[in-house]
Amino acid sequence: MDPRILHRMRCPVCGEPLSETTAGTARALRCPRRHSFDMARQGYVNLLAGRAPHVGDTAEMIAAREDFQAAGHYDVISAALATAATEAVARLDATHPRGSAPTEAPVSDQGCRLEVSRAKDTTAGLRSEPSTPDVGAYPLVVDAGAGTGRYLGAVLAALPDAVGLALDVSKPALRRAARAHPRAAAALADTWQRLPLADASTAVLLNVFAPRNGPEFHRVLDPAGTLLVVTPDADHLAELVDALDLLRVDPEKADRVTSSLGGHFTPVSSTVHRAELALTRTEAASLVGMGPSAWHTDQVSRTERLAALPEPVRVTVAVRVAAYRPR
Repeated sequence: MDPRILHRMRCPVCGEPLSETTAGTARALRCPRRHSFDMARQGYVNLLAGRAPHVGDTAEMIAAREDFQAAGHYDVISAALATAATEAVARLDATHPRGSAPTEAPVSDQGCRLEVSRAKDTTAGLRSEPSTPDVGAYPLVVDAGAGTGRYLGAVLAALPDAVGLALDVSKPALRRAARAHPRAAAALADTWQRLPLADASTAVLLNVFAPRNGPEFHRVLDPAGTLLVVTPDADHLAELVDALDLLRVDPEKADRVTSSLGGHFTPVSSTVHRAELALTRTEAASLVGMGPSAWHTDQVSRTERLAALPEPVRVTVAVRVAAYRPR
């Protein structure tokens, strides 16, 4: 694992720093208190501290999402996030000038500087030297509920100095997220629990169509960092919602999201991004199958209704990208 990411991470059990260990072909992350977390052959690390309450999106849902995203249909979301994250990091740079502290020395929660090698996949030693986190040295972008990691990959492509961490509870999703970008890592984690990250370690936190843990997002974000939340707007996928009787977007969604974060974050901007898609029936089926309606609607009925739709299937993408800063 990229040491720049590893040294922003923390043991989900005790909060101590993590280092990478190997035994033959097996790799794991381990903390000084000997809590150990296996790294899967597919590249992600299992940081669940106990049994997850749910397994997340299924392999079928993730496959549908990957096919749909790979066709570029949701690139409007990727572009909006890349732009917003670039602006967020520029603002962070003004607060944490690059070069103000050595980039190779991240910090533990105990306020000690971590002495690390620049070589990839090395472990860290610890020496006592009071310091403060230098988030601006190499911005960490965290995607909480990352899915396939496509949006994280797009943001990292726009930020050449940043590194990224994809968090999700779905193993099929993380198998893809681990390959989303050369500067990204992936971890199996329940985002409703304590996140496996140091306090104030994160420059930008992405939350795309995923649950929001306001207290934990606030804890891991740098005080000058930014939370970017993507939610469906009222007419998102309206044509399919009507034709297939899918779940409808709560018209008060935006207000409810802001209210849920209000104790920890201040809203700074909110923009709706739209695109008009012309899909095949197969692509429309992937779009439905990759989202929450896959859990809540009858597949046989969906298939029959999809078969009756004329091609191309016209669909409106309407999403709200909202930026928040820690209070």
